[in-house]
Amino acid sequence: MRFQALRSWNLRVAAVLVASALALPPAAAFELFGIKFFERKADPEDVPIGQPQPYTITFNVASDDEDLEDTLKGASNLWGDREEPASGASGLLSKARGDYRRLLGTLYAQGRYGPTISILVDGRQAADVPPDAALNNPASVVVSVETGPSFTFGRADIVNQAPPATERRDRVELPSDNGFVPGEVAKSGVILQAENLAVEAWRQQGHAKAEVAERRVVAAHDSNTLDATLLVEPGRRAVYGTTSVQGTERMDPAFVAYMADLRRGEEFDPDDIKRANDRLARLEVFRSQRIEEGEAIGANGELPLAVIVQERPLRRFGVGASYSTLDGAGVEAYWLHRNLFGRAERLRFDAKVAGIGADVVDRSRDEPQRSRFDPTAFTYRVGATFTKPGVYTPDTNFVASLFGDREVLDPYTRTAVTAQVGFNHIFSEELSGSLFLSGGPSRFDDDLGSREFITVGLPGTLTYDTRDNEADATEGFFVEAMVEPFFEFNYGNAVARATLEGRTYYGFGDDNRLIAAGRLKIGSLAGAPIEEVPPDRLFFAGGGGSVRGYEFRGIGVETFDGGLIGGRSLMEASVELRGRITETIGLVGFVDAGYVGAESFPSFDEDVKLGAGVGLRYLTGLGPIRADVAIPLNPGNDDPSFAFYFGIGQAF
Repeated sequence: MRFQALRSWNLRVAAVLVASALALPPAAAFELFGIKFFERKADPEDVPIGQPQPYTITFNVASDDEDLEDTLKGASNLWGDREEPASGASGLLSKARGDYRRLLGTLYAQGRYGPTISILVDGRQAADVPPDAALNNPASVVVSVETGPSFTFGRADIVNQAPPATERRDRVELPSDNGFVPGEVAKSGVILQAENLAVEAWRQQGHAKAEVAERRVVAAHDSNTLDATLLVEPGRRAVYGTTSVQGTERMDPAFVAYMADLRRGEEFDPDDIKRANDRLARLEVFRSQRIEEGEAIGANGELPLAVIVQERPLRRFGVGASYSTLDGAGVEAYWLHRNLFGRAERLRFDAKVAGIGADVVDRSRDEPQRSRFDPTAFTYRVGATFTKPGVYTPDTNFVASLFGDREVLDPYTRTAVTAQVGFNHIFSEELSGSLFLSGGPSRFDDDLGSREFITVGLPGTLTYDTRDNEADATEGFFVEAMVEPFFEFNYGNAVARATLEGRTYYGFGDDNRLIAAGRLKIGSLAGAPIEEVPPDRLFFAGGGGSVRGYEFRGIGVETFDGGLIGGRSLMEASVELRGRITETIGLVGFVDAGYVGAESFPSFDEDVKLGAGVGLRYLTGLGPIRADVAIPLNPGNDDPSFAFYFGIGQAF
């Protein structure tokens, strides 16, 4: 029996929508250093039953759209699994019967409502072959699809469409702007999207229980048109009722409700629900959390809400490593308690050793000398950070930290203790800021000799971020401004330091397989001469996140005797072209530039350093694994001839 789609004049939308709601493809698994991540558990039908059943497959598509054959093959389990034998005859027949539905749904999604689908297994329709049938070895499978014509909307109506929103944040795209309009191809996905948009428009205006009460879809096969009418029932306007909390163990339920910040009596808004979920996720206490809306709006117009959570283990330990040919290897570890007193207070201890194998000069010795594997010339860092969320507002965190550092770099050796206390605040999804009181004693050994400093400063940061993915952005902007006034007591100087950095990303094509990315950073310091400023407050450039091809902090101001010190002005720029070759492999070409000047405003007396190179990206669910090789285009006498960099995430 050949399978033919309904050709009735009354094609119910339920058939359209259910058939097109196919299972999404699973997240791609990958293997790194022998460890498999996101590996999909075997489906019951994937488990071998009896003898494996090999098969050959022929895929025939009759269509006026040449690209549709690839789309149909992508939806077919028979085609996708053709390299592996099925789990017995019953497993092969199960795949075939499932393909009827998958292929039909794919065609509906393309606006094809009059297709004919035939799947023959050893010459018989798969739907007619009993599960215990004996099949050839290998079995012969022939999939034949006549896609039929493409249907367009004759009518595309929404009854009870929401009125235009009075506030910008409540605006929702119109279904008519997304293909739900007469004359456009009548794809089933467009109907589903129109339904979602029509409901969301009412919900954004406080109608929490809005729904599509009736769907009427009629296909006219003589004219290849589809008439679709959606009747929306907005329901009553709702305000928030009580917020209950379920599933807490150590967490204080009242604090969880406070952090959700869904205040009783305020108008319902789906954006509030999303922000509440995001805020709870930032606590890093819950393995999972969700906010459920009550089934009905109460007589007083209140909608009860329930926050349902599952807590993570209290403690966590992590390790990490890094390596570059210039900066050597590094190892770091941390221990975290994520919920000290029941209100998501976090205490984290960090330890780091870096510069292992780096060819650097330890300038703290009586006779500075280069060393690669001398532990006394490594960089060390140890400290603790305490974070208390929900201070003053649910979006404000109190943070206090204390760190001890010994940092051995070519420009200087730094030994310091730094304390910091202050707040960070999230104003919106895009805008965040922080303000801290920071200070402590430090000693520096560099080309200007050995000097000691005591500083107290007030660093403040404002960040605007619209990137779609922090680790691998394809669109959006990132702008960060930082101002740090500080006072140095040993020399009696009041100093101001400021930086401004911007990044932008632009994707080409529907699937953003080619990305153009750019970065620009400028900085200035004023109020004291170079020799009276702690070198770590001065500007350097160079390294994997700055100008590739040069050592980390290997670009600065040259002294009269050929040494290198930090400057009072900075300019960095980078451009990258990122291409995705396959679903997991990407290539990058880049050019970086950097300048460090002795004055507070760039005079470009020093050379602008240029670096260029190429990179390989292995794309994973955690972000791309990055490997870059770069060469300096105008190196100095002490600059390397090339450098390798490895890390997780894009360079910027």
